[in-house]
Amino acid sequence: MGRYEGRIALITGAARGIGFGIASRLAAEGASVAVVDLDADAAAEAAGRLPVTTGAKVIDIAADIGGGEAAEAAVARAVAELGGLHVLVNNAGVTRDNLIHKMTEDQWDTVMGVHLKGAFLMSRAAQRHFVAQRYGKILNLSSTAAFGSRGQANYSTAKMGVQGLTRTLGLELGPFGVNVNAIAPGFIATEMTDGAARGLKLGVEEYRQIRAERNPVRRIGFPEDVAAAAAFLCSDEASYITGQTLVVDGGGKL
Repeated sequence: MGRYEGRIALITGAARGIGFGIASRLAAEGASVAVVDLDADAAAEAAGRLPVTTGAKVIDIAADIGGGEAAEAAVARAVAELGGLHVLVNNAGVTRDNLIHKMTEDQWDTVMGVHLKGAFLMSRAAQRHFVAQRYGKILNLSSTAAFGSRGQANYSTAKMGVQGLTRTLGLELGPFGVNVNAIAPGFIATEMTDGAARGLKLGVEEYRQIRAERNPVRRIGFPEDVAAAAAFLCSDEASYITGQTLVVDGGGKL
């Protein structure tokens, strides 16, 4: 019997990378999963690759979760088609990197809108169901970049904001049986970090090797590493943990 048998999870930005890794782990442990992504085709393709266990279901939802109506609709559809909701993972994110003197308002607003406003809107929509049933798990994705990252004033600010949101929602929703936590990954091998390599005019493997050599455990992280932490924090085994941010970075940079 999997830890998530009978549970229903909605994961944003789940078509690839960390989001898909978390969706795969929860599905493998018995959850029914709503794969939410801005890219409709990618969401459908990802949903088709999830390991569905007996009695569980998977659906794909195309949504821009930076808008209130879209967030409400995504949660409502998951509840209607899967029969409820127990876990929300706010993972959707984008980057629009630039140094502060070059950063545009649109680059700032886009990153803040997806990472921080999106997490707020999805959490607001989901908590209504969680509070009513006196049970729910919200997991937000922050980043070690929250502590500062050159060329990422927008991203770093949004990710630190996610930690503040996590702490506050933990305080507000704890009395109603809802746990709210966050994960702050370090360097994880995804399409997003591969893009960073190209931006630095480095090969993907070369960039990954450089990052691995700077890490105490001498390797880079993978979506599965974050998914393992997510599977714990969203489970009943973590029922006495709320408002916390768990750093998953192999020890960081020393």
